[in-house]
Amino acid sequence: MTPLVEKTREYVESSLINRLPSNCIYHNLTHTKRVVKSTKEIIDNTVLSDEDKEILLLSAWMHDIGHIEGCVNHEEKSVEWAREFLQKEGATTSIIEGVTKCIRATRMDLVPAEKNEKIIRDADASHFAKDYFEEASEFLRLELELQDIAHYSKLEWLEGNINLLKDKHVYYSEYAKEYWTPKKEENIKIMKKELKDIKKDEKSEVNELKKELKSKDPEKAIQSVYRITLRNHIKLSDIADTKANILLSVNAIIISIALSNLIPKLDNPSNQYLLYPTLVFLVFTVASIILSIIATRPNITSGKFTREDVEKKNVNLLFFGNFHKMNLSEFQWAMNEMINDKEYIYSSLTKDLYFLGVVLQRKYRILRLTYTIFMIGIIVSVIAFAISVSLLGTS
Repeated sequence: MTPLVEKTREYVESSLINRLPSNCIYHNLTHTKRVVKSTKEIIDNTVLSDEDKEILLLSAWMHDIGHIEGCVNHEEKSVEWAREFLQKEGATTSIIEGVTKCIRATRMDLVPAEKNEKIIRDADASHFAKDYFEEASEFLRLELELQDIAHYSKLEWLEGNINLLKDKHVYYSEYAKEYWTPKKEENIKIMKKELKDIKKDEKSEVNELKKELKSKDPEKAIQSVYRITLRNHIKLSDIADTKANILLSVNAIIISIALSNLIPKLDNPSNQYLLYPTLVFLVFTVASIILSIIATRPNITSGKFTREDVEKKNVNLLFFGNFHKMNLSEFQWAMNEMINDKEYIYSSLTKDLYFLGVVLQRKYRILRLTYTIFMIGIIVSVIAFAISVSLLGTS
């Protein structure tokens, strides 16, 4: 490595670390170092003059420094940075012009003409033929989103990359053609398999429902609507119960610790300053426990219905709370009545959905209140303890 290349490396590393915008998560120092490494790989396997080698390494280090000023026309910005730095360092005109040509050759819409341009262009796209291609590609996709340039779904990005690597991109240098093209083909195959898997996974229940809605059998689609919605309601109910149980357990542990460690110390007159903070702490904890219990406490219904209720379709036979006190024969009669009436079935399913929603709303409303009280209680208790300790210190 020549002294000029070493100074350039130090300058680029310092500039990118300290001045590169945080939303450049692909065109950063890591990418630059990878391009430099790939450039060296081609140089080591190609017959070149010492000046060409120096030009290529300088270009590899400087080719993306223009991203410091933004991604728009960054190649020209990189050229300006490179020319200013190299002139300051006393580089020859031929080296400066050679670096300028190489940096401009990294534009994807240009076809490189000279040998050095082909090499730097291949080095800049070397990640297409590397094991880290998937990682680098994902960082580029995220960078485009962060800079609000383009937003691609995983599927769109895969399709675009396959199209780019398969139909548009080619390597120009002899070394890259021979050694990198086969690996690029492997990466294309990997992407095609991943694309196939994603398309397969996208055949979810929602898509099946859409197909059923378009089919000649609307009954199946209607049944799917009820099935999916009921299952989602039940999952949400389980989540609410789990959250309440977690909060109940946490507060129970807190109270047990307070009873065993904190409260016995209040008998000592020297610890009287802890009395009020402890009371505040326990009040909020007990309130959180009570609300957690209320959120999960089941409601008991009458469990009975009359024949008139069935005939008028006023009772939902799909909910156990409406029949658990009835005789088996009466329940069987009522179920037969409902099964023979499609409208009654859908009406019962609709009621089931509605009342599940009502219960869920109540649970989540109480849960939100419980978590709010728990949070406020922790904050107020800490403040109360801090005030009591500070008053003790001043007395």
